[in-house]
Amino acid sequence: MPKFIIALLISLLFAASPKTYIPDSKRAVDARAKVWPKLQTRIKGLGLKDGGPVYLRLFKDNHILELWMQDGKQYKLFDSYIICSYSGGLGTKTKNGDGKCPEGYYEIMPGSLNPMSTYHLAMNIGYPNEFDRQRGYTGSEIMIHGNCVSIGCYAMTDPQIEEIYTLVYQAFAHGQKSIPISIFPFKLTNERLDAYSEWPNVHFWKGLKRGYDIFEHAHIPPVVTVVNKNYSFK
Repeated sequence: MPKFIIALLISLLFAASPKTYIPDSKRAVDARAKVWPKLQTRIKGLGLKDGGPVYLRLFKDNHILELWMQDGKQYKLFDSYIICSYSGGLGTKTKNGDGKCPEGYYEIMPGSLNPMSTYHLAMNIGYPNEFDRQRGYTGSEIMIHGNCVSIGCYAMTDPQIEEIYTLVYQAFAHGQKSIPISIFPFKLTNERLDAYSEWPNVHFWKGLKRGYDIFEHAHIPPVVTVVNKNYSFK
């Protein structure tokens, strides 16, 4: 087959491919217009690419949300944001109405963005995930959002969520299919786990540790599956 026909068929195939739907609103557009130029300057200063893939890590005990961006095969820390509020203390969510915030490995999908949230801007973390469903955990609509108030969600200030939301939006707009998010009670060092050895959640936290260690060692988000009601990592 002539090369120009092959090229034409390929172009038609891509033209026919449906574009990923990302919810949007004037509020989100205005936020991007305000923060994206400054974010681009910071991205360039770190040697990163506009719209590069994003990975999120949250640590409850010191109220930190880390946003990492892909840098070659590895990921580089772009910024750390202070979590303004979360509820329920340490330990993961297990049932609707318990006021707890989930811990574990989740994914944000393009359709999970809520640009018209009551809490300014929001993104659904994907609770319950497969681990939660296999264990019969209940609840839904767990978000990272603005407005600095939370019952079961992770709340940021509005200026912070505008940056996080914009970076997530741009990653989706540039082709990232889903954004992994790892939520830990604290940094899962052996010393910290030993300090909580009497807590009822320690077995669950030890089950999160291998994924934590993979990223600490390689700076590549772990590939997470669920086998027999437990997290498994590649």
